Amino acid sequence: MNIIGAGLAGSEAALQLASRGVQVRLYEMRPETKTAVHHGSDCAELVCSNSLKSMKPESAAGMLKAELSAMGSFLIEQAHRARVEAGGALAVDRDVFSAGVTRLVKDHPNIDYIVGEVKEPPSDADAVVLATGPLTSDALASWIARETGSENLAFFDAAAPIVMADSLDETVLFRQSRYESDAVGDYLNAPFTKESYDAFIDELLKAERVIKKDFETNDLFQACQPIEEIARKGHDAPRFGTCKPVGLTDPATGRRPWAAVQLRAENSDLTAYNLVGFQTNLTFPEQRRVFRMIPGLEHAEFARYGVMHRNTFVCAPKLLDATLRVRETSCPVPLHIAGQLSGTEGYCEAIMSGLYAALCVYADLSGSTMPPMPRDMAFGALLAYATDQNTCDYQPMHVNFGIMEPFAERIRNKQQRYAAYAQRGERALRAYVDDLREAGVL
Repeated sequence: MNIIGAGLAGSEAALQLASRGVQVRLYEMRPETKTAVHHGSDCAELVCSNSLKSMKPESAAGMLKAELSAMGSFLIEQAHRARVEAGGALAVDRDVFSAGVTRLVKDHPNIDYIVGEVKEPPSDADAVVLATGPLTSDALASWIARETGSENLAFFDAAAPIVMADSLDETVLFRQSRYESDAVGDYLNAPFTKESYDAFIDELLKAERVIKKDFETNDLFQACQPIEEIARKGHDAPRFGTCKPVGLTDPATGRRPWAAVQLRAENSDLTAYNLVGFQTNLTFPEQRRVFRMIPGLEHAEFARYGVMHRNTFVCAPKLLDATLRVRETSCPVPLHIAGQLSGTEGYCEAIMSGLYAALCVYADLSGSTMPPMPRDMAFGALLAYATDQNTCDYQPMHVNFGIMEPFAERIRNKQQRYAAYAQRGERALRAYVDDLREAGVL
């Protein structure tokens, strides 16, 4: 069994198959071949945010985590082991998380870990899983385009900067999670006045960018819009999105700030913080200049600057079936695509796509029939959307309630509707786990 890419999807797929007695060759090009955003050589390195999103059961992200746990995900277990406080979200110490996954992979006797760039997947195995992620090498991307008969699609993705905790002014910043003014929160908040916000936005819009173009909406994945592109849509756009002050009370004034930047801990030692939602395309000097205009960050030291990079994915509705297998290929063995390369956007989505692809491969190898994943599950809804040949203008997608099967009778109250989705999904998950066990793949 050949798996290309030791990111989130590839590492999960390798561990799932290896734990079932399958001999796996896991290929990873780092550190021999570097990328624009990776800093190390460990498996499952998180290059953007360190947050795996909400743990709330009545959310699509929370549903997905429950599905991962119920289906025996190795990586979600490692994420809990590496957890740092982030309110209702599952955020991790990225170094601890990656190191934990790397130990599992390299210590497993059924995994042969091979460092080196793969320009064309070797077919000397029973199946191949491509899980090379959004930074698939040019050579392999060219092979995929030739093999599938379809050009790769690409959009620009961005990562937020990280600042050192001891360089922040905690006489200005206040610790609070939204709507939790009476408790010590998990986020640091930088409060803007109207005047400081206006000055900041003015300079943000004038700042020099690395990629010197005004991006159209379809160039950028919506969840990773650079902060300057959001501001370009309107002076107050950040204040109603990334910088919204709703649910916050500045203890220095007793009032809600005009706008606020939230900072989330990057590690369990609380020595570094991520600027939440501040993905950016600004040059490094401009990031220093402009982001130091944020109250409390006047002397900020940057542990990592924000970066912008190419994100490559295939048009899954045209190419992949419901098992993430390429429908038509000259590859002599089954070829599956998992992770962000398939357009299932998001950390947990990548983990689940690796897990699911591995179970599908194992079902084939063992002569079992893989039960279809119910659309009432969070990942089942995403899978149905991503592999539906009627899906038009395909773009990378997170799990969300917007792609789930609606109820026959509309539930107008949003909280009640979300709770109903979660309850229905939990029932579907329990039944699906039973089906997987009966099929002998779980």
